[in-house]
Amino acid sequence: MKKERLLELMDRFGDLRIAVVGDLFLDRWYDVDRRLDEPSLETGLTAYQVVAKRPAAGAAGTVMNNLAALGVGKIYAIVLLGDDGDGYDSIKAMKRRGIDTSLVVSSEEVWTPTYNKTTFVAEGMPPEETNRLDVKNRKVTPDHLQDQLIANVRKIAGEVDAIVLLDQLMEENCGVVTDRMLAAIDEIAAEYPDLLIYGDSRGFIHKFRNMIIKCNNHEALGLVSVQDSGEFEQSIVEDAMDQIRARTGRPVFISCNKYGVMAQWEGKKYLVPAVRHNCEIDVCGAGDACSAGIISALAAGGTHVEAAEMGNLSSGVTVRMLGETGAAERAKVLALFDEQNA
Repeated sequence: MKKERLLELMDRFGDLRIAVVGDLFLDRWYDVDRRLDEPSLETGLTAYQVVAKRPAAGAAGTVMNNLAALGVGKIYAIVLLGDDGDGYDSIKAMKRRGIDTSLVVSSEEVWTPTYNKTTFVAEGMPPEETNRLDVKNRKVTPDHLQDQLIANVRKIAGEVDAIVLLDQLMEENCGVVTDRMLAAIDEIAAEYPDLLIYGDSRGFIHKFRNMIIKCNNHEALGLVSVQDSGEFEQSIVEDAMDQIRARTGRPVFISCNKYGVMAQWEGKKYLVPAVRHNCEIDVCGAGDACSAGIISALAAGGTHVEAAEMGNLSSGVTVRMLGETGAAERAKVLALFDEQNA
């Protein structure tokens, strides 16, 4: 893609309206300075001393953060939060990005999903991320909360250019993208055939139909019951892409780690090369940044190959942001494009 075309697509982002439907986790970062360690008088264990706290909307929130950073004009959050402090902080984090939170569902019956991340920091050294504490709901989402979420998606479907589904959980039907939500999305896809619907799921991508999906090459092989050798074999992944597309009825994007993103356009398959790096990288949030780039480019009228390149650029920016779930701002995407094409 030439820079003029990249600018053309990005200039259209401001007119886009995109709804993100899925599991928002509050990323709560704690920076710890090990030089300040204290022994606990009660247990004798080391008490880490926090020198900075950094809350940010993660998971589906990461997709929204990247859409906002890329300049998408209107972003609607359709997520489920607890009526608690973490929910309050999640709302604040979204509002800082200019995200519309009017369709968020909050309830005392659930927790706000939270990733608590401790990072050791020291001057002159890269941050060192340690074990994470996860807070998430492990019971099926109550029917009346599912009803509210589905109603909010139906309410907005006719007003947006795209809907993004982000299923973060490995616990079935315990979040936003439940079986009932997927059934509703099928109905919405039939009612609005020109609406761009895009889905990504950690554990249940095999349930997604009538929408564009993104998965990685290992997931793609699993979807078509092909033995994964652990080595990247492009022809086998291309065969899997054909089978998945036949199942979903829509195009497929397959992320292939350091090899790039596979896409199909006008009957041909393309492996769009990943961004080259000569520095340390942190892949936390890279998949969500890639999704934001892909969906923005598609909604702006880009081809699937152009969308894959935008996805690579977006994730390429964020992986260089160590110790945080960063976002791909327009200026950084353009700078990375120039670097890669120098």
